[in-house]
Amino acid sequence: MDIWEVYFGGLFWLMTAMTLLWVWSVRLRNAGIVDVFWGSSFVLSAGYYWLHTPTGDPLRKAILLACVAIWGLRLTLHLAWRNHGPGRGGEDFRYQAFRKHYGPERYWWVSLFQVFWLQGLLSWLVSAPLLGAQYASTPFSWLDVVAVCVWLVGFVFEAGSDLQLAHFRANRRHPKQLLTTGFWRYTRHPNYFGDAACWWGYGLFAVAAGAPLWAVGSLLMTGLIVRVSGVAMLERSLKQEKPGYAEYARRTSAFIPWFPKRN
Repeated sequence: MDIWEVYFGGLFWLMTAMTLLWVWSVRLRNAGIVDVFWGSSFVLSAGYYWLHTPTGDPLRKAILLACVAIWGLRLTLHLAWRNHGPGRGGEDFRYQAFRKHYGPERYWWVSLFQVFWLQGLLSWLVSAPLLGAQYASTPFSWLDVVAVCVWLVGFVFEAGSDLQLAHFRANRRHPKQLLTTGFWRYTRHPNYFGDAACWWGYGLFAVAAGAPLWAVGSLLMTGLIVRVSGVAMLERSLKQEKPGYAEYARRTSAFIPWFPKRN
């Protein structure tokens, strides 16, 4: 199959999965389940590309698929526990605001386009390096080893900071208290940095395979994290809600980890 045939085939199955997830969300009256599926959507895409790319290097394909599966399934389980675990539940405030704006009699079908198909389209665009890395046939090399190392750094930052944050929230004395230790001492958003670093690793796999243009998906994911749904949005709310956040922001790197500034 031509690489574009494989790519658009992945889009078809991804949008099919998003449509089925939307049907479930209508029954639950909770569009927030789409966030839980975000990580698994890349596992679905990577698995489809793996099945339809006989030309790629077998070792690179196996390592890439394992990395995506570990990263995506961990993220899905973490978000499922964080958003819908014991003592939680209910729809995310963003989707509640949309539901209020459109009205319950309209939002059930608006959410298909505004939430589920939009996230499906973004997931498909971002997944480009997962295809490029598996389709191109350049033999496994030292650059693949670098890609694994970058991915490992990202995964440790993302998973480790999520664990630290969960422990902090369970034991903090006041809801406005700030987490400033561990990974959070070196960057204000270690989980988002780790997420981006994992995708830089996937992009390097694509470059190593001889498909550098397909690494554009990694750049798109970084842009989404930093400018759209991650760092930028969270920074606005933290500055309003956390009294000591301005001082923390003054001495702590916003994204890429670095040593904190002295007082």
